[in-house]
Amino acid sequence: MSCDPDMPVSENDTLDALPDAVAAAAFRRLVRHLRHRHDAQNIDLMGLSGFCRNCLADWIRDAGFDGDKAEARAVIHGMGMDEWKERYQTPATPEQLARMEESVAKNAR
Repeated sequence: MSCDPDMPVSENDTLDALPDAVAAAAFRRLVRHLRHRHDAQNIDLMGLSGFCRNCLADWIRDAGFDGDKAEARAVIHGMGMDEWKERYQTPATPEQLARMEESVAKNAR
């Protein structure tokens, strides 16, 4: 799975005008929503949007989180990755993998 760290940003993007506290609150709400909706598999998120929980973990590291990849994933998942996989992850189907590959390719455009 790949999450484009160089996603294009417009010069006049109003998102950049959001106060950091507002953006942080929205981010925390998104993460808590994803923790609640563990039925939304990462492979399906990747297939629809080109990003998943693991991407969010990568993004917090890119933003300056001091922990390693495993620690960042635990922050996002609310538990260690191995525990999350055991509890919630189901095997990916060939169709899910194909959708993910097609979706991730759109990230590079």
